[in-house]
Amino acid sequence: MPAIQEHPLHLEAKVRKDAQNRLLSAKGHLEGILKMLEGDPYCVDVLKQISAVQGALDKVGSIVLRSHLEHHVASAAQRGDTDKMVDELMEVLKYR
Repeated sequence: MPAIQEHPLHLEAKVRKDAQNRLLSAKGHLEGILKMLEGDPYCVDVLKQISAVQGALDKVGSIVLRSHLEHHVASAAQRGDTDKMVDELMEVLKYR
């Protein structure tokens, strides 16, 4: 995985806080799954919890992506970095 590069465009504080809260919730669910696995859980119960964590992560990704599109991609032409923005998004979206 390439090193994270500093970028002059940053995630808004409100979006950051929302993402942090959602990730903390997902972390709690993930810890719950780990506890479940210490016992003798029913497979479907584990799968439901895994699905909930995946959904939470997807939601955080959507929130961050929307913010990026609204605040950075929409103004890329004005800044003159449209190609860079498109390349960055194509790189990220290939993992979705």
